[in-house]
Amino acid sequence: MLNRIVNLFPLGAIILSSIAFLNAELFSTFKSSIVPLLALVMFTMGMTLKWADFKAVLKKPLVISIAVAIQFILMPLFAYAISIMLGLSVDLMTGMVLVGASAGGTASNVICYLAKGNVALSILMTVVSTLCAVILMPALTFLYLNQVVPVPVQGMLMSILSIVLLPVILGTFLNSFFAQRLKIIQPVLPLLSTFSIVFIIAIIVGLNHDNLSVLALPVLLAVVLHNMMGLIAGYSIPWLLKYDAQTCRTVCIEVAMQNSGLSVALAIKYFSITAALPGALFSIWHNISGSFLALYWRK
Repeated sequence: MLNRIVNLFPLGAIILSSIAFLNAELFSTFKSSIVPLLALVMFTMGMTLKWADFKAVLKKPLVISIAVAIQFILMPLFAYAISIMLGLSVDLMTGMVLVGASAGGTASNVICYLAKGNVALSILMTVVSTLCAVILMPALTFLYLNQVVPVPVQGMLMSILSIVLLPVILGTFLNSFFAQRLKIIQPVLPLLSTFSIVFIIAIIVGLNHDNLSVLALPVLLAVVLHNMMGLIAGYSIPWLLKYDAQTCRTVCIEVAMQNSGLSVALAIKYFSITAALPGALFSIWHNISGSFLALYWRK
């Protein structure tokens, strides 16, 4: 029964997002709930892990390096090439490059969990790519846009610490030492994660109502193409290197689901509202495409 409900995740995301678009003000009031909900989801994922999972992943640093390379070499290149191909304005191209140069987002860990990927690997990839983004994001914006964008280092690290690491560590600790006592609630965790992430997506839609209302087709096409190219590259490259299917899924999701919230914040602060549009749309689209992919892989 729980698996059926989790499998309805994409449909739930679309339905609740549609409701949120029609009732933007109501859902926008829950903006402050995004961080606690993400932390809750990360905690539930930690409850499915044990310390041995992380030890096993740390023995394979090469796959993390491969994911980071795809993240910061191919994704910004894809964003720039798509912008040129579709003839996007300078502002929109700026927004696309900022999305492409971003680290993996915390939502990738949730989708990986739902897709039965390697959650411990996904979390470590997010942490490593976030640390790399501190240096690489300004460097890549200078390379493609000829302008350096200061990255909020302290804010990014504190977000990763509070939203990802601490909840996951707490959940892993409890599952490692009290697994038998907590066995009764384990089946409910995917359901809790599903409801939480669906509600988060709806809140994001509500917050971006105005941007979505004036959405131009080329921007939508650019975002979809960028995400799809990330999914294809993220899966095919590890597959060609003979990694197992679970690892390929994990890298695929991690690479294609960017920290678009950071790109939106930087676009607004250093460029323009228009430059924030690709990131705002990406934050919605990558959750929807990722949820359909998770549904396919769960089956």
